[in-house]
Amino acid sequence: MITYEDRRLRTLAEDGRWPELLGAYRQARAAAAARAGERSAAAETASLGQLIAYGAPPELSVRLFDPDGGPGAAAGVADHDTGPLWEVLATRHSWLRLAPLLGPPVVRRLVAHTRVLMGEDLAYGAEPDPEGVPLLLEPWEAAGWGDGPRVREYLPGGGSRSALLALPACREGLGPVLLPEPVARLTGQRATRALAALAGWVEVACVRGPAPQAAARLAPDLRVTGGYLPLAAAYPALVQAGAGDRAHGSALGRLALWRALAAMAGADRPDRAEVNALVARMRCFTWCDPADELRHLHLALEDPATGLSWAISGSEEA
Repeated sequence: MITYEDRRLRTLAEDGRWPELLGAYRQARAAAAARAGERSAAAETASLGQLIAYGAPPELSVRLFDPDGGPGAAAGVADHDTGPLWEVLATRHSWLRLAPLLGPPVVRRLVAHTRVLMGEDLAYGAEPDPEGVPLLLEPWEAAGWGDGPRVREYLPGGGSRSALLALPACREGLGPVLLPEPVARLTGQRATRALAALAGWVEVACVRGPAPQAAARLAPDLRVTGGYLPLAAAYPALVQAGAGDRAHGSALGRLALWRALAAMAGADRPDRAEVNALVARMRCFTWCDPADELRHLHLALEDPATGLSWAISGSEEA
């Protein structure tokens, strides 16, 4: 139901009265934070925050995150409506426009990586990433994207659209496969924890053996429809898994995946050379699960250099 207040705010937006809208946002968020805490404040002001992040000039929209409005008035990284407010902002303006204006370092970082996912090369145009994640897409990152959006597509009247998370997306190129008998899981692997951090609805298993051996730990049956694919083809689904929650964004998915790949390569932190070498030698296997609905991920990642494989599998509807 659209309330009178909703109509009034949209009228102010249509008239370009963004300073008034920012003032209303700050006042409402600060009052809600004082009354019921940060989580409630973020929820109560989410739609107005997205309206400002989407439509206001960058000089004003970046001020959503500035603490100069007083306690509780500034949006945090987790503030979201149909997506995080920082991602809405990043989809609307180039890094060149936003860089001189953005203040909070964590917001700057996420906006920068969002712009990288959208195709900007910031390797020489932004401060280095604190973890070492490249500020440009590696060729294998860029190769897997089709015509679908790399980042949620936000809409002028509210709401958003995103690519469907489905790996495998269809059975084309796959065939009947008899998986080997499962072997014991390896425990205590840092990469296992990093892959599990991508999404709360996936299960991860590590084994010593090839990718189908890892798949056998999580597939519903040893007879599956499956096949090999390059990591580039799986990359978008892995990023989308990390960005699946509305409070998250694609930049968080990319950062989480780089941490996982670095851990698989045995590096303490994301290292471009180490990760690229891992990707070049990695073998990836995917399979279908008859119970799959709309959003699912079934992938096994094998590093021939170490003989280890990780399977990551789950359905968001489960």
